Amino acid sequence: MSKKRKLILALVAIIVLIQFIRPAKNIGQSYGENDITTVVTTSTEVKNILEKSCFDCHSNNTNYPWYNNIQPIAFWLADHVNEGKDELNFSEFKNYKLKRQDHKLEEIIEMVEENEMPLSSYTITHENAKLSDFEKETLIKWAKEGRNELGYTPEN
Repeated sequence: MSKKRKLILALVAIIVLIQFIRPAKNIGQSYGENDITTVVTTSTEVKNILEKSCFDCHSNNTNYPWYNNIQPIAFWLADHVNEGKDELNFSEFKNYKLKRQDHKLEEIIEMVEENEMPLSSYTITHENAKLSDFEKETLIKWAKEGRNELGYTPEN
């Protein structure tokens, strides 16, 4: 058997074997005693925007697409979700210190204004997650009002 054929067979075997290895899924509750709505007044309209454009990567519950069942894509998605939750987790927002809560709302404003969120790599496969100009304005206004509501000052 040629080296090339052995290599191809080995790669196929690896691809088949990794299909049986599954990363943990992010399946929990988006809303609970520590979510952002317990800290910042959040209208139904804002909740809907957050759910469709943010929660898959930034909450304790992800709605997984069909291709999450294919390895190594599932590993990549799990890593992406974990990174997103490490950066900002709306489901655990109340657990953040006041300074961090304020900073995260400030970052929401910046990321939405600069069209950095939601990520273009996400909106390619989740077309409905793209934010309209009205939704952007709504989120920015909400985050600004949220910062005022928190009342954080460096002395806090």
